[in-house]
Amino acid sequence: MILGFVAHVVFWAVLLVGSAELGRRVGAVFVALWVIGYVGSRWIPSGGFLFVSYVAVLDVVLIFLLLKSGIRLR
Repeated sequence: MILGFVAHVVFWAVLLVGSAELGRRVGAVFVALWVIGYVGSRWIPSGGFLFVSYVAVLDVVLIFLLLKSGIRLR
């Protein structure tokens, strides 16, 4: 539960800090994705646990967009 809370705090903090650089449209897309995941997790058994992983993936994508870097695959 603590890691889920950390994932949510990091998501909203990075979204608020990075919204100036990314723009309102990208911020709105990430909020919409979060809402879709939240609503969709109610339809799946044990969806709350999957929602935490979903938010963590959104965190990683948001940070990659902010840092404008990726992982090099060789």
